Amino acid sequence: MISWRTALLPPVLAIVVAMALSSVALLISGADPLEAFTTMGAQLFEGTTAVDTVNLAVVYYFAGLAVAVGFQMNLFNIGVEGQYRFAAVIAAIVGAAMELPPVLHVLAILAVAMLSGAAYALLPAILKVTRGVSEVITTIMLNSIVFGIVAYLISADQFGVLRGNNISTAEIPETGWIPGIPLGAAGTMFGSVLIAVALGVGYWFLLNRTRFGFELQASGESPTAATAGGVSAKRMTMTAMLLSGAVAGLIAMPELLGRDHVYAMTATQGYGFTGIAVALLGRNHPVGVAFGALLWAFLDKSAVSLETIGVPREIATIIQGTIVLSVVVAYEIVKRAELAAEQRRVGRQTRNGMPASVSQGGAV
Repeated sequence: MISWRTALLPPVLAIVVAMALSSVALLISGADPLEAFTTMGAQLFEGTTAVDTVNLAVVYYFAGLAVAVGFQMNLFNIGVEGQYRFAAVIAAIVGAAMELPPVLHVLAILAVAMLSGAAYALLPAILKVTRGVSEVITTIMLNSIVFGIVAYLISADQFGVLRGNNISTAEIPETGWIPGIPLGAAGTMFGSVLIAVALGVGYWFLLNRTRFGFELQASGESPTAATAGGVSAKRMTMTAMLLSGAVAGLIAMPELLGRDHVYAMTATQGYGFTGIAVALLGRNHPVGVAFGALLWAFLDKSAVSLETIGVPREIATIIQGTIVLSVVVAYEIVKRAELAAEQRRVGRQTRNGMPASVSQGGAV
C-alpha cells in the first residue's frame, strides 16, 4: 500500500525545488522572484485565463493518461505525439465527411480518433512483442513520419481546404461539435472536460477493480513472475500499447470538436511530449495526473504575464523543466526512505516475534 509520503512528498518537493532554482535564475537576471511568482498567480484571475487554463489542462490530461497507460506496463510510449496527430487528422477528415445526428456524430468521431490512435501504435506494439524492438526507437521514428502524413492528407490535392493563407481539413458539421459550458465573462469551458472525468474514473476502475488491471500492473512489475502466474506478458504489452494509442487519439478532440472544428497544418504540437511530464508528476494516478495537467496548464497560461514586469516568459519553461527533473529524483529518494522504514519495521517485528531463548542468546 502506498503511503501518503510516497504519494504526496515527491511532487511537493519537486515543485519547491523548481521554484527555488527558478528564483536563483530570476535573481541572476536581476528580477524579484516574489514579484514574478505573484504576477503569475494574479494572472489566473484576469479575464478568461482560469477557464483557458482548465481547457488546456483537459488536453494535457488526455495526454498524461495516454502516457500513464504505457508506464503501467513499463512501456515508454514516446509516440503519443505522433499517435494523437495522426488520429486528429483522420478524425477531422472522417468527421467532416459524415452526416449523422448530433450525439451519434460526436461518438463516431471519437471512435474514429481512438481507433486511429491505436492503429498508429500497432506497428511499435507488434515489433516490441515479436522482435523485442524498443518502443522508444520505433515510436520516435513514427513521430517523424506523421509530419509527412498530415501534410499529405491536408494538401489541396487530397482533403485540404484553403482558407486565406492557411490550409486545413473541411469543417466538421455542427452535429459533430461538443458544446461548451458557458461561464459568462469567465469564458466557455470545453464540454470535453466531462469526457476527461469519465475517462479518469474508468482508468482508475480498470487498474484497481478488474482482473485485467491487476494483470497489467503485475506484468509491468515483473513479466517473468506474471508469466509464471499464467499471465501472457506479450499479450499485456500489446494491449497496453494499443490502449495508450487509443487514449492518445483523444488528445486533440477538445480543441477539434469544441473550438476549431478543422485540423490545420498550424495546429498546436507537442501535447504528447507534455503528457510525459504530466504523467511523471502525477505518478500515473488519475487524480495526480489531473493536478499535474492543471499545474502545467497554469504555468503555460500565466507565463505571458511575466513580460509585463520585464521578466522573460522562459522562466515558466525553466520551472517546468526543473519540475520534471526534480520529481524523478524526489520519487527515488522517498521510495528509498519508505523501503528503509519498511525494512526497519519488519526487523522490529521479527525480533519481537522470536522465542525468548533466542532473544536472550540461548538455544531454541
